[in-house]
Amino acid sequence: EIFHAKRSFLEKIEGIGPARATAISQFNDFARIEEEIRFIEKYSVQPLFITDPAYPRRLLNCTDAPVMLFYKGSADLNAERMLAVIGSRSHTEYARQVTEKLIAELAPAGVCIVSGLAYGVDALAHKAALKHQLPTVGVLGHGLNQVYPAEHSGLARDMLQQGGGLLTEFQSQTIPDKHNFPIRNRVVAGMCDAVLVVETGIKGGSMITAELAGN
Repeated sequence: EIFHAKRSFLEKIEGIGPARATAISQFNDFARIEEEIRFIEKYSVQPLFITDPAYPRRLLNCTDAPVMLFYKGSADLNAERMLAVIGSRSHTEYARQVTEKLIAELAPAGVCIVSGLAYGVDALAHKAALKHQLPTVGVLGHGLNQVYPAEHSGLARDMLQQGGGLLTEFQSQTIPDKHNFPIRNRVVAGMCDAVLVVETGIKGGSMITAELAGN
């Protein structure tokens, strides 16, 4: 009914306006939508609309919360304690020790560890969480049809097998373009109670995430 509605009718709906009404009325790529539905069903992906009870409720405090998320895994995205652990891709030995020590000490509290599945501190955080039987969620800057970097495919598999998850707002077949990762970072920040930056450069992506968390 929405796609068959007249543009003049859609324009009058609060929050739609002329631009969105035009986009809706001109949309015709239903084949791509059917393809996405088949992917979701084949790989047991859970689509989370913004009103879904399983949608990360902390994200609702963000003015630009994604309307739709795609989730694979069993970790509770609304766990009592959610902590993002992030940092430099080229970490030092200090960062490795600190990340492992902090997560070990947090283990008794049952914290869910969130990061971006990237090289460096992200991977350290996910691995430390697995070591201490904590659920850990990787937030991706691409579709669930792949893991980036590919070297972390085994880590992603272990996360899923040990009660963790993979979360993204991007449809399948979305490639890991550079501009997707700052977009991803706001989800990392918004779905957690706190963001821990272990180590980073002054202009690192982790600083973007920290700034988003501060807002």
